[in-house]
Amino acid sequence: MKILSVLVLLLVGSNSNAQQIYLNVFGGVSNYQGDLQDKKFTLEQSHPAFGAGIVYEISNKLFARANITLGKISGDDKKSIKNEARNLNFTSAITDIHLGIEYNLADLYEYPMSPYIFAGISGYHFAPYTTTNNNNDNIFLQPLGTEGQGFFEGRKKYKLNQIAIPFGGGLKLAITDNIRFGFEAGFRKLFTDHLDDVSRTYIKDKGLLTTNNGPLSTELSFRGDELSPPLNYPTNNLIRGNPKSKDWYYFGLLSVNIRMPSKEGFSRKKSANTGCPRW
Repeated sequence: MKILSVLVLLLVGSNSNAQQIYLNVFGGVSNYQGDLQDKKFTLEQSHPAFGAGIVYEISNKLFARANITLGKISGDDKKSIKNEARNLNFTSAITDIHLGIEYNLADLYEYPMSPYIFAGISGYHFAPYTTTNNNNDNIFLQPLGTEGQGFFEGRKKYKLNQIAIPFGGGLKLAITDNIRFGFEAGFRKLFTDHLDDVSRTYIKDKGLLTTNNGPLSTELSFRGDELSPPLNYPTNNLIRGNPKSKDWYYFGLLSVNIRMPSKEGFSRKKSANTGCPRW
């Protein structure tokens, strides 16, 4: 991918100042907020996430960062009283590639810990899928057009590769000048409401949906007929999701930053003090 090429060029182009580059590895959880998970921030239905990247030290407080994060998100109407009758569920892997700027509120060469904030731009890939009662195979939802994408009222199929605005903050702890631990909460502002394949209204005429997008599209558009007692397809109550509220995904991560040595070994940046950070 192009952004990965940028990471390599950054490393190569900064070789003469390699002591200013930190290798960043991290792990934690990922989750989302949308039509199948209406809680804004929660650990319910969260999944493991992990990744790696580089942090380039522009000054003692200002850093450029680039990383890739792999996670998973999911939502299930069975876990929500509000939309239990809809009976939909989805899962999606998330691949997030992020470029940004990070600012420490305190100089970690002088102090043992510091809050920090960050912002930037992310490119991400997702692909929502579900399972049926008949088997355990993953059925990917975007090709099915469950809300009539591809034929109804100009609804186009949503793209699986999109852009997000990442922002957040955390706390870093300086163990030495060359090793730092951190905790980060990172959020992604999206420009799609289809992360969970749910956004707008049902197609009122399910026969029309079946004719144009196939019987599986109709079967997975509304799954209240799988409940006991089964519910009828909603030809009157057409609301399926809320298009006015875009989806989000977010990460809670623990990280370790290790400064990469140059040919001359480690060489800390100048500051008012020398030696280890003061407690």
